[in-house]
Amino acid sequence: MNNSGPDSNLASDSSDCRVMATTVDRPFVIHLWEDRTRGEQWVPSYDAKGLALLSDEFLCIASNNAVENGQRTFEFKAVTPGVHLLVFEKRMGWKFTAEDRRVFRIEAANQLGS
Repeated sequence: MNNSGPDSNLASDSSDCRVMATTVDRPFVIHLWEDRTRGEQWVPSYDAKGLALLSDEFLCIASNNAVENGQRTFEFKAVTPGVHLLVFEKRMGWKFTAEDRRVFRIEAANQLGS
């Protein structure tokens, strides 16, 4: 599953949870915006028995002496079939609570022919 824009190819069954369908061992991508000027950082939480983080990259869109913001791209794959919960919390270094939260329900099916 390839996402072409922020959070694209996602079906939403509520405003709090996005559903993604994928296949075991096939990478999928989630894009989230960060404003690093404010100290924002998305932190993923998931069960490593069901999902694996393949890459985590930041593409800076605007940067100068006062501003640094852009798109954070997380690439995962399901390692086991079933339903997996993937939670992102937008953290600020000086706060104890999350600034924002995104919840993804990953529905992973076995590969065809296996």
